[in-house]
Amino acid sequence: MDAVETPGHVEARAALLLLADGRLPAGGHAHSGGVEAAVVSGAITGLDSLAEFLRGRLATAGLLAAAFAAAVCRVVHATAADADQATRLPDVLAVFDAEVDARTPSPAQRDASRAQGRALMRVARVAWPVPPSVPAAPHHCVALGVVAAAAGLEPRDGALAAAHASVNGPAAAAVRLLGLDPLAVTGVLAEIAAAVDRTAAAADAAALGPAADLPAGSAPHLDLLAERHRTAQVRMFTS
Repeated sequence: MDAVETPGHVEARAALLLLADGRLPAGGHAHSGGVEAAVVSGAITGLDSLAEFLRGRLATAGLLAAAFAAAVCRVVHATAADADQATRLPDVLAVFDAEVDARTPSPAQRDASRAQGRALMRVARVAWPVPPSVPAAPHHCVALGVVAAAAGLEPRDGALAAAHASVNGPAAAAVRLLGLDPLAVTGVLAEIAAAVDRTAAAADAAALGPAADLPAGSAPHLDLLAERHRTAQVRMFTS
């Protein structure tokens, strides 16, 4: 699908900052993105291992989420300009949702993604003109694409928000779990900021094709961590 020009995009830039803000009341603070289980297993013990974990997460789950967010954003913009396509939006989003399911073998990760998607949609319906036909609990990356479009953002912005979220939330969780210096963790995020930008660009380029052809990189370690975390007797985060 060709790129869609977004009217008022310059005025919408502040919406991107709001969407990427960790303080957005969309439930992200309750999810560690696998960091808690990785800390318990000893895979993350400090800044160096956290940085390695974040880079791996960005290259796999981050790229996948960013591509789907960009693709969904592009589709929602297209349906807004075509009344006939607008009636098909629920079916189109269902296809994207099914493709995310197929790329998420861990039931725990699927549940966490939909929980975050549901929370984001609740916020979005208050803040932006979200199409009423959008499901209540899509996968988080699908919800992010819908919300980005509703906020007047471009597909590349949706990809950037998703890539940013894939490392920012887990980094914040590591501060709480390990008592790391927040300044030092911010330094880690700054070091990988260029990789976040590159991931968003790659995701946006990959999002021009059909849903079935979107990135499907696997992260078995994240799947295993999610399942272990789900059965943990004591935990700080939902996932």
